[in-house]
Amino acid sequence: PPRSRSSTSMINWIISWSIRNRGLVLLGTAAIVVAGVWAMLTTPLDAIPDLSDVQVIIQTDFREQAPDIVEDQVTYPITTEMLKVPGARVVRGYSFFGLSLVYVIFEDGTDIYWARSRVLEYLNGIRQQLPGGVEPTLGPDATGVGWVFEYVLESDSLDLAELRTLQDWYLRYQLTAVPGVSEVASLGGFEKQYQVEVDPERLRAFDIPVTRVTQAIAAHNVDIGARVLEMGGREYMIRGLGYLEDIDDIKNVAVGATPNGTPIRVADVATVQIGPAPRRGAADLDGRGEVVAGIVVMRFGSDAYKTIELVKERIAEIESGLPPGVRLRTAYDRSDLIHRAIENLREKLIEESLIVALVAIVFLLHFRSSLVAIITLPVGIRISFIVMRAIGVNPNIMSLGGIAIAIGAMVDA
Repeated sequence: PPRSRSSTSMINWIISWSIRNRGLVLLGTAAIVVAGVWAMLTTPLDAIPDLSDVQVIIQTDFREQAPDIVEDQVTYPITTEMLKVPGARVVRGYSFFGLSLVYVIFEDGTDIYWARSRVLEYLNGIRQQLPGGVEPTLGPDATGVGWVFEYVLESDSLDLAELRTLQDWYLRYQLTAVPGVSEVASLGGFEKQYQVEVDPERLRAFDIPVTRVTQAIAAHNVDIGARVLEMGGREYMIRGLGYLEDIDDIKNVAVGATPNGTPIRVADVATVQIGPAPRRGAADLDGRGEVVAGIVVMRFGSDAYKTIELVKERIAEIESGLPPGVRLRTAYDRSDLIHRAIENLREKLIEESLIVALVAIVFLLHFRSSLVAIITLPVGIRISFIVMRAIGVNPNIMSLGGIAIAIGAMVDA
């Protein structure tokens, strides 16, 4: 057919032109190799393909409230308002005991930070409709596959409460500052609380409502600023220091007075102690007991492999500052899976190149002919990385596995 003859003549012309211009062909190949190496070094590496939607999560705490109350007063108003957000494809609301979650899913290709700014804009217009003291917050700027690293804290000298305090107030802040990290979530252990357990009989005896106890503690836990006093050519700033520092300070807070003017303290109507916050779950490692864990969540669009390496470097730096007897152990590391995927591609490339060279030498009895496939395979792979870099596809198990499979088709060609 004319079309087949046209294709054949085009291929013959390309071959003839390449033979006549070997220098340009070699120069172009060298440019492709350099661009492919650059693409391989700069393309973000991951093990799991990110197929999750572009979504923004709104979390709202409405403590001690039943799911139906949370649904009516928090989830429903936020959900209906989010329907107005431009680009929003689906809005899903979930109500739990004391917690509301609203998922705003956007059209594919929407910039995640543009979506978050639009959600914040519409949230500002609905805050007045929510109950007093309820503040909705946005979830981390991460995806469903952002869980890239996890570690646990072990110790022979510190208990679970002390390990959780170390995680929340030291390790978490150190790792959150690592580039590419969106959030470091704490798991397990006991959260430290200052607990005030009021005695109903004492409150009734002094005729004091329980709300006055909470108001008194809140009012006494503030610093008060006053004017500047000028004296002797100098200025002195006057402040009232009122922050509560320990249990005794809380016990001595006045909640009222008797008819003869004797102060009624918190210690007179309640028991003040340090205890663990109520929890609804625990973290266990290898079935040997509870541990305190930290989950590192990667930021949207970041390089998973680079982020994990930076986290490991920071952990190596802060391990020297941990209390004696505290050990930080890695529980999950996605970089191992990334290494295995890359190593698999490297092995397949070497194996197939050697087999192709052997087959070409045995059947063609010509060593130079085998060089055609041996040189073309790595060049073709580098071209694939250039295309992946251009369209925003990162190397992962699926894409690297596809390249490994495609090597066979390239050999046949």
